[in-house]
Amino acid sequence: MHNGVVVGAVGVGAVGVGDVSRTASPLFSVPGTRNNIVVTERVADLRLPAIYQWPETAESGGLMGYGPRFTQVWRQRARLIVKIFRGISPADLPVEQPTNFELVINLKAAKMIGHDVPAGLVLRANGVIE
Repeated sequence: MHNGVVVGAVGVGAVGVGDVSRTASPLFSVPGTRNNIVVTERVADLRLPAIYQWPETAESGGLMGYGPRFTQVWRQRARLIVKIFRGISPADLPVEQPTNFELVINLKAAKMIGHDVPAGLVLRANGVIE
């Protein structure tokens, strides 16, 4: 913990459930990495409902993921790099943001932590893992 804020995946395991609820802060991890696995496992061990930035994280065991597909973001970055290689100055490139966002809910993970996901939220999800 740093100034009362959990600053990384290691911090989640080092504090109690009460501490985490008082000092909730984002944990950043990339889908498919060891850090992502550690974060999702520790959050599940603490039985905390968590929503992740990437839908892929919910597909790999997290409770929910809302955001663009990780591959979509990298494709967007690749297009920008190609433009730079073709001679366009980075300063001349417009800022691009993702336009497609997905909500994936993992009901199996919800059951494991004893959390009921509202039916209305399940109906709005782009993907549901049962």
